[in-house]
Amino acid sequence: MKRRGRGIACMWYPIGFTVAANPSAAVVKINEDGTATLLTGTVETGQGSLTILAQIVAEELGIATDDVHVVSADTDTTPMDTGAIASRTTYVTGNAARLAAEKAKGILFEVAAPLLQVKADQLEVCDRKIQVKGFPQRHIDIGDVADRARGVNGQPPIGSATFNPATVALDPETGQGKPFATYVYATQIAEVDVDDETGEVEVLRIVASHDCGTPINPMLVEGQVEGGISMGVGFALEEEILFDASGRQVNSNLTNYIMPTSLDMPEVVVEIVDSYDPTGPFGAKGVGEPTCVSTAAAILNAIHDAVGVRVTSLPATAEKVYAGIKAKRAQEAKQITAG
Repeated sequence: MKRRGRGIACMWYPIGFTVAANPSAAVVKINEDGTATLLTGTVETGQGSLTILAQIVAEELGIATDDVHVVSADTDTTPMDTGAIASRTTYVTGNAARLAAEKAKGILFEVAAPLLQVKADQLEVCDRKIQVKGFPQRHIDIGDVADRARGVNGQPPIGSATFNPATVALDPETGQGKPFATYVYATQIAEVDVDDETGEVEVLRIVASHDCGTPINPMLVEGQVEGGISMGVGFALEEEILFDASGRQVNSNLTNYIMPTSLDMPEVVVEIVDSYDPTGPFGAKGVGEPTCVSTAAAILNAIHDAVGVRVTSLPATAEKVYAGIKAKRAQEAKQITAG
C-alpha cells in the first residue's frame, strides 16, 4: 500500500567565490532619446540575468525597463565580468550596473542643476524626468539633458563602475573568516507517497520558502525556484551516472540516463521571503544554485517519514527504498522473535 510522508530541509548558501577576487564591471550610457545602453560582460543562460540588470539600471535612472538596451558578453565592447557562475550575477554584476548608472546620472544632474536653478543634490529622477525634490512640476526630460550634456557641455553621460565584494582571508589554523559577502537561505518541505510493496516514490508537493533579499523580479525568482526543484527531484530519485567494469559510462544519452520530465514534477508552491540586504543592489542577493540544495534532503526525509527507511546514497531508486523496507521488516521480525 502507499504510505504518505512529509520531510523538511533547510539550507544556507553563499553568493560568489571563496576568499578570491570576484569583480564585475559595467558601463551605462544615457542616450538623447532618454533611453540607456548597458554594457556588461555577463552571459544570459536562460536565468533572466539581463532582465534583472536592465531593471536595476532602469530603477536607478528613473526610466522603464524597456528603455534599457543591454549589450552583453561581447569581448570587443563589453567590460570584464567574472562569469555567470556562483549565483553571483544579481549581487555582483547588479551592483556594478547600479553604480555605473549612478555615475551617468550624476553627469545629468550636474547639467540639469543650473537649468533648474538648484544644486545637483536637490535633484531626483522619476518617470523619464529629472525633477527637483519636493517640486516635481520643475523638471526636464532626461533625453533633453543628455542631449545638452553631449552637445553643449561636451561631456556625454556615460558612467563606468566595478564591484568586487570584500572578503576576509580564512585563518590557516582555525579555518575561520568571512569568505563571502552575503548568504541566502531557504526551507523546503516535501510530501511524498511511497509504495511499501515496490519502493516506488511519488513526489506530490514541494513547498519552497526562499530568502534571496529583495526580489528584483518575483516572477523570475519563482521560475528559478521551480527549475531548481526539478533538478532536485532528479538528483533525489532518478539521475545516476553508471559505469561498466572498465570504467566506461553505460548511460551516456537520454534514452537511458533518466531525468524528470514535466510529468514527474510535483505541485510546487513558492514563498519568497522579502528581506533586504544593504550591500546588494536595491537589497537583492541571489537565487540561482541555492534553489535545488534543499530538495533532495527534503524528499529523503519524507521517505523516512513515510516508511521509516533512511536512504543514504542518491538517487533513492525504488530498488534502494524497497531493499530498505525489506531490511527493516526483517529486523522487526527478528526483534519480535527474540522477544
